[in-house]
Amino acid sequence: MEHFTTRATILPIIVELIMDKFKLSEKEALDAFYSSATGASFADDDTGLYGQSPNFIFGLFEKEMDERKDI
Repeated sequence: MEHFTTRATILPIIVELIMDKFKLSEKEALDAFYSSATGASFADDDTGLYGQSPNFIFGLFEKEMDERKDI
């Protein structure tokens, strides 16, 4: 499976988790994710993060947001 296909398959799950946890709209959740270090790593093929589970990636995002306290 191509990397972009893998990302496209799990991104909606990650966004849904972000929406539920942080009470954000879909657009706000996407913006928050892709403006984060976790989102940047997810988009970078070299990190391999796209191959992890949605829950694992969400956990990284959640930890990052807890540390930043800005969402």
